[in-house]
Amino acid sequence: MTDNVAGALCYLLGLITGILFLALAPYNQSKFVRFHAFQSIFFNVFWIALWIVEMILSAILHTILPFGAGLLFALLGLVIWLGGLLIWIFLLYKAYSNEKYMLPVIGALADKQA
Repeated sequence: MTDNVAGALCYLLGLITGILFLALAPYNQSKFVRFHAFQSIFFNVFWIALWIVEMILSAILHTILPFGAGLLFALLGLVIWLGGLLIWIFLLYKAYSNEKYMLPVIGALADKQA
């Protein structure tokens, strides 16, 4: 399998495939694949953490404030989910195109680890 396909597959199942490609012998030697594996892991951890914080705030504000505030946070959750989905698809495309696209903070961390 070529590096661009392996790099794209790092994003396919997020944490699972990121960790898998860091463990597989021929792919963990490639700096390109290692970068995309680490970026996939860091991106998914950030996305999940952001989603959890949003859900907690939504639940708290829904019990304290009237109906409108809870609905606004539910819409915020939808925006977070959709934004994460679009970034995920973009990262898949960039890796498959054999490009090393770095997300603002996460990309620098991934580059250090790779």
